[in-house]
Amino acid sequence: MKRNYPVGIQNFEKIRSGNYCYIDKTELIYKLVKSGQYYFLSRPRRFGKSLLISTLEAYFQGKKELFEGLALDVLEKEWTEYPILHLDLNAQKYDTSDSLYGILNDALCGWEAMYETRPSETSLSLRFQGVIQRAAEKWGRNVVVLIDEYDKPMLQAIGNDELLADYRNTLKAFYGVMKSCDRYIKFALLTGVTKFSKVSVFSDLNNLMDISMSNRFANLCGITEKELYSNFKEDIIELGQQNKLTEEETKAELKKMYDGYHFAEDCEDIYNPFSLLNTFAEMKFGSYWFETDTPTFLVELLKHSRYDLHRLTEEMASADSLGGIDTMHTNPIPILYQSGYLTIKGYDREFQVYYLGFPNKEVEEGFTKFLLPRYAHLETGNPSFEIMSFVKDVRQGNADAFLRRLQSFFADSPYELARDLELHYQNVLFIVFKLLGFYTQAEYHTSIGRIDMVVKTDRYIYVMEFKLDGTAKEALQQIHDKQYTLPFASDSRKLFKVGVNFSKETRGIEGWIVED
Repeated sequence: MKRNYPVGIQNFEKIRSGNYCYIDKTELIYKLVKSGQYYFLSRPRRFGKSLLISTLEAYFQGKKELFEGLALDVLEKEWTEYPILHLDLNAQKYDTSDSLYGILNDALCGWEAMYETRPSETSLSLRFQGVIQRAAEKWGRNVVVLIDEYDKPMLQAIGNDELLADYRNTLKAFYGVMKSCDRYIKFALLTGVTKFSKVSVFSDLNNLMDISMSNRFANLCGITEKELYSNFKEDIIELGQQNKLTEEETKAELKKMYDGYHFAEDCEDIYNPFSLLNTFAEMKFGSYWFETDTPTFLVELLKHSRYDLHRLTEEMASADSLGGIDTMHTNPIPILYQSGYLTIKGYDREFQVYYLGFPNKEVEEGFTKFLLPRYAHLETGNPSFEIMSFVKDVRQGNADAFLRRLQSFFADSPYELARDLELHYQNVLFIVFKLLGFYTQAEYHTSIGRIDMVVKTDRYIYVMEFKLDGTAKEALQQIHDKQYTLPFASDSRKLFKVGVNFSKETRGIEGWIVED
């Protein structure tokens, strides 16, 4: 019988009662509850944050029967029901001041129906404070506060400074209530994608323990390799059979496509749970996580901050900078990390610096394909067709055809790029190089005043040099002078030497020479 995969299902009770597969995170949840009181957790979208909140809700409701067979069933000796205030800010469109007020007011009205209200509670924060206090008094037990996607309103308001300031002020006062109500609260967890720090919502609520980069709780969301192999053994075998792969080949493909997330310096690899569940449900590999969202805003940030895309493969950041996104207009890296497009690849203990990169092929290929039409001119407007045609020209040894296509990518470079033309050329070349790298072997090097690229297929090797405001002849001469082709002297593949010149005046490729 085929298993039930909880794709898109974030309710713990529904998963357990509907016999859906569930990765047991309850030992970590027990540790979370017993070792602290106020928490904040940042994770990318569709990474299991809502399910975590729902599991905590069932636990604090004392629903022991739902945990049968799980770690918590053994660990918890005293199942107790607590008053719970659960606020989900996820499923709402926030485009006016009234939209945030409406959802907070709706939640408060529901709680006030249970715990009453007072005429003096005229603001959202006073009403929230009153509800917490009366709920604790009515139950004779402290309150559990669970807030899912706390930052959704602010994320949707990015780009509208007035609305963002409005949301920030409203939520700062609202969330700040939890600190003043400390004596009435047993446990609180806020989840979100990003952390708006500094003069923001967390300045009043500074008693939260941020576990987003904690080794202790790095595996709280997502699926580890051990969990994958122990929970999905039969599924992996079936996936392999459906795709004509051995079990080991299937594991390798799953790892390449969906693994690679790290949320702390020493944590084990974490797989994207949404992509894994979709892969097993459909029994085929795909870009499931990437295709559920378009990172348009992130690309606009990269362009606005004049970011050198080559750095995406070798980015560095301090722990402090990764913790907040307040400087995103000048430094887009923290929000790229928090959104799941970059992840931790290494850590320098001496300087307390993280090395960042793409987590896996799904994200790297999806993001790079998304970048192409936003940086380059596409005559067809179809990135997949352009990439396929480009790769075919390279594989067939048709150097002039792929250079004409490359030239078309730089057509219509906007006038406003005049002062950043060199960066623009390098960014487009980087995107092209990355996309070629998914289908061929490609190496790309930049240093002051020069760019070279080596592309290898099963039959051809292309050694390319790019000049800016020089000549194609000079670029070709540099290949000879610097002996770039020497490493391939004994290679049986046909070798092309390609000199290319960019012109600031024409804002594109001015000419090229191919020598074989």
